Amino acid sequence: MIQRFVDAVLAVTKESVKTVTYESLNNIARLINGVSAILLTILPAKANVLEGLQGWELRPTFRGPRLPRWMENGVSSFNKFIHELPMDSDTSSMDYSSTEEDGDGMYPPTPSSQCSRMSRASTFSRNRGHSTGWTIFLFSWILFPLRFLLGIPIRFFRLFYIRRSTASPRGSHQNSPLHTFKKIHSLRDHVIHRTTDRRRGVIEDLHLAIEVFIEVIFDFFHKAAHFLLSPSEVLKAICRWFLSWTSGNEDIHGGVSDTSIPAATLGEDDPAPTETKTTLHNSLNTDARTCQDVITELGYPYEAIHVITSDGYVLLLERIPRRDSRKAVYLQHGILDSSMGWVSNGVVGSPAFAAYDQGYDVFLGNLRGLVSREHIEKEISSQKYWRYSINEHGTEDIPAMIEKIHQVKSAELKISQPDLEEETNDDQHYKLCAISHSLGGAAMLMYVITSRIEEKSHRLSRLILMSPAGFHHDSSLVFTAFEYMFLPLAPILACFVPAFYIPTRFFRMLLNKLARDFHNYPAVGGVVQTLMSYVVGGDSSNWVGVIGLPHYNMNDMPGVSFYVAHHLAQMKRARRFRMYDYGSASANMDAYGFPEPLDLGENYGFIDIPVDLVAGKKDNVIRPSMVRKHYKLMKEACVEVSYTEFEYAHLDFTFSHHEELLAYVMSRLLLVEPAQKQLRNEKSLRLKRKGQTKF
Repeated sequence: MIQRFVDAVLAVTKESVKTVTYESLNNIARLINGVSAILLTILPAKANVLEGLQGWELRPTFRGPRLPRWMENGVSSFNKFIHELPMDSDTSSMDYSSTEEDGDGMYPPTPSSQCSRMSRASTFSRNRGHSTGWTIFLFSWILFPLRFLLGIPIRFFRLFYIRRSTASPRGSHQNSPLHTFKKIHSLRDHVIHRTTDRRRGVIEDLHLAIEVFIEVIFDFFHKAAHFLLSPSEVLKAICRWFLSWTSGNEDIHGGVSDTSIPAATLGEDDPAPTETKTTLHNSLNTDARTCQDVITELGYPYEAIHVITSDGYVLLLERIPRRDSRKAVYLQHGILDSSMGWVSNGVVGSPAFAAYDQGYDVFLGNLRGLVSREHIEKEISSQKYWRYSINEHGTEDIPAMIEKIHQVKSAELKISQPDLEEETNDDQHYKLCAISHSLGGAAMLMYVITSRIEEKSHRLSRLILMSPAGFHHDSSLVFTAFEYMFLPLAPILACFVPAFYIPTRFFRMLLNKLARDFHNYPAVGGVVQTLMSYVVGGDSSNWVGVIGLPHYNMNDMPGVSFYVAHHLAQMKRARRFRMYDYGSASANMDAYGFPEPLDLGENYGFIDIPVDLVAGKKDNVIRPSMVRKHYKLMKEACVEVSYTEFEYAHLDFTFSHHEELLAYVMSRLLLVEPAQKQLRNEKSLRLKRKGQTKF
């Protein structure tokens, strides 16, 4: 009887302490969120920054899944399955939001975490109750002692009731088919949830750590009281401990577990569902999914190709393969990005899946510049690895990946279509188009121009450049101030700062967890989003949402080389799109054969394929005027070029799902006919080659 009384007292005390700490931590978090909400009302221009962002919608809309217009023909079986899901199923219970205001902008969920989606979906109710939030907050603090005192007898009653119910025989409900079905169903949902959502925020981690600490402390006191009241149990425990020590300990694998998840893969040969083994990292609960995980979890085929550049860098070329297709597309990311950007919007919102569903063999390029420092020289130093500029992106990385694409496609088409004729220099058995964003667009232009100057084939049929870098003189005050401070200090900083990235695993983990907290507490996220927008000149991209993507994880992340940043500052100062200036006429002579770096804008006449330029009206990183500068020079050089503007910010081209952008990109790709030979602007080539020495 005394033992039961002590157990009850300890249990009630433990739960009470848990409640106090839980409520206190929640109230502190609410206070921070409330102060952030007040600060958010004071910050200027926050309406333009937060308008339409998921998580901070000023006019939230909830819309169900719908296949966009460009997928009505040639849609994959997986997308049909998603589209035909009944609206009363489990998946349809989730809320969907879109930044579009028209009635056609309906999209299914992205491959982001489920908890993030649910927190975004609950934003509308939080915003609607904002006027009463402070009143409830104050009353909760005032009435908390009364709630605590009244809760003690209720907890005693619940504890004794639970003990009495557990003392009864384990009824037949455990063996009933309905209970077994519910248990299996909940287990399946738990496993699927864990494979799609592994993130836990800092607040959640803090609460869990406090709860574990309380459990440990009270477990110690419980065992101490139990041993004092039951001395015979002490002897039994010592005997059990001695026997277990002599018999040996079993291996315990904690924190990581492998779970097989059934997934249907859209392969050409065997469309049957296969088992996908997923590793769940339970110890730190960070989302470390790769592009491969996103692609395979959504049911698409995947292939990884490792490419080694001539200077020893190991690049990852990822692929959603259609091996017998004679049309291929190569997607190249921008600065501080990876191939994840092309698949981050889910099945019907990502350019990579859109191209695959239209019959393209899809290749996703990854430029050098990861924290993991992939190189054939395993022990390469940080200074040596990060010593590259945009030059190496355009003359080493992209040529190596496109040449690998050519080798793979040529070999596969010879096997699948043996009646094909031999390739010539003027034609190839497939057509390859390139889609690039930001810095990737500048590197792609550099690749095409330098290849033509060297009289090499670039193997491309069309370029689609979304907000391409190159010209930056029309920029915000922040970038201008950075230019004036960075260029004079560059020779000194180069010795100490090889690159810009988060250097340790702990801080990368912290960033990943803070991104989750920014979604859970929208006002805090709104303040961070607004401040980050100020840093980048007022651009309204979803910066907070982007840092929550899994390619910014504790194991790896893309970084920016010091010389890439220096190259961008040089182009801004020179007001020209040119190659890297090595600082002296002799160094430039060794690299280019000229005392000045090669001006790429003046050599646009070497571009012999159609180019589609896309600008964002809300883009304050690369403004539309700078994209129009590319357009003007290409027009003057007789390049077949088009120019289009959308109401987008800089990151909206890859990290937001807009049907009109995907429809435009697909329409430009369809202009390239597989049987059509490449057209060349021979007149422009002859004019440019006259008096031009070999590059």
